Amino acid sequence: MIQPVYHTSDPHADTSYPDSHQDTFSKTVLGFWMYLMTDCILFATLFATYAVLHNSTFGGATSQELFSLPLAFSETMILLCSTVTCGLAMLASLKNRTKHIIGWLAVTFMLGAIFISMEFHEFKHLIHEGHSWKESAFLSSFFTLVGTHGLHVSVGLLWMAVLIGQLMYWGVTVHTFRRLVVFSMFWHFLDLIWIFIFTFVYLMGVI
Repeated sequence: MIQPVYHTSDPHADTSYPDSHQDTFSKTVLGFWMYLMTDCILFATLFATYAVLHNSTFGGATSQELFSLPLAFSETMILLCSTVTCGLAMLASLKNRTKHIIGWLAVTFMLGAIFISMEFHEFKHLIHEGHSWKESAFLSSFFTLVGTHGLHVSVGLLWMAVLIGQLMYWGVTVHTFRRLVVFSMFWHFLDLIWIFIFTFVYLMGVI
């Protein structure tokens, strides 16, 4: 397995792997896995709520009438591409290529921002047409589920911007590498959740 080479200001420091930070690294990753499990419970609850309420339109528009499968598919492809570029940033970090990491993260940020803008446009269009979350239980559950995912992506964009700034200032260190690993886990998790949303909400919703 290829291991990252960390910058250090101490010329006598041992940069081999494992290092003195290994316990902290392991605890951080384990702790973040636990957080992701709680997020899984959150999204599972929202999916279950949507499954129960998706036919409760209160005489209003149904999912077949409201959802645009081409738009949802485009959002899916954009988020999948952002996952690939995030993975490429991780690979660059293993070779201590700071500029490559920043470049791939910048592309990931751009794709994530496009995804959020498309989702915002979809919400704005639905509300403008009179189909807000107040119209029916179906739309309330839809806006809550998809909006919660969008909120997570927005937080991920802010996190990514801070991480890019840290990499520009410090380069690849033990700490920035650990933060990059944790961020990568978070971003891949959001992509997985969106695959379920696309399949369960949009794809099944127009059939």
